[in-house]
Amino acid sequence: MDIAPLAKMGLISSDVNMILAGLLGFAFGLMLERAGFGSAHRLVMQWFGRDWSVFRVMFSAIVTAVFGLLILDEFELMSLDAVYINKTYWNSQIVGGLIMGAGFTIGGYCPGTSFVGLATGKLDALFYILGMSFGVLVFAEGWPLIEGFASMGASGRLTLPDLFGLNSWVVAFIVLLVAVVGFYGANTIEKKINAET
Repeated sequence: MDIAPLAKMGLISSDVNMILAGLLGFAFGLMLERAGFGSAHRLVMQWFGRDWSVFRVMFSAIVTAVFGLLILDEFELMSLDAVYINKTYWNSQIVGGLIMGAGFTIGGYCPGTSFVGLATGKLDALFYILGMSFGVLVFAEGWPLIEGFASMGASGRLTLPDLFGLNSWVVAFIVLLVAVVGFYGANTIEKKINAET
């Protein structure tokens, strides 16, 4: 019998769900800060190849989530169909990813780490958040002008197993293999660059 997501299965109220979300969000932010990800300097070192911590942490989170969800689904504790997945819109998501990547590279923060930086008094994080908020406002106000483009390439609820026609476990092990190779490559690059300076 599926027991998760807890709120969707009616095991907790929406109020309790929001409280838990707030507590988990606080804990996540605290962990980001303790890992040093509230500093743009630490994050920018990724782009120079000197510190691949962000890559390692994010890829570890992806692998953990993939296998965790598949295991919960396998033991019928949670159906993957109950997990919300954004619909795929190829055009807007590719352009949005490029814009976010550029913002991450230029500003040294992503949305989550910018709030962590602000919570610890970093002024550059405040400017990043203001810029991000301005971008959201422009997007919302300009929606009638870009709605046609944003809706192009609609593919519905699309996952990697759907896209490639593979079993979910096969995709999970491919992701794990990519992570292992990526970690090895990241460690090699990091050591080489740091040894040269």
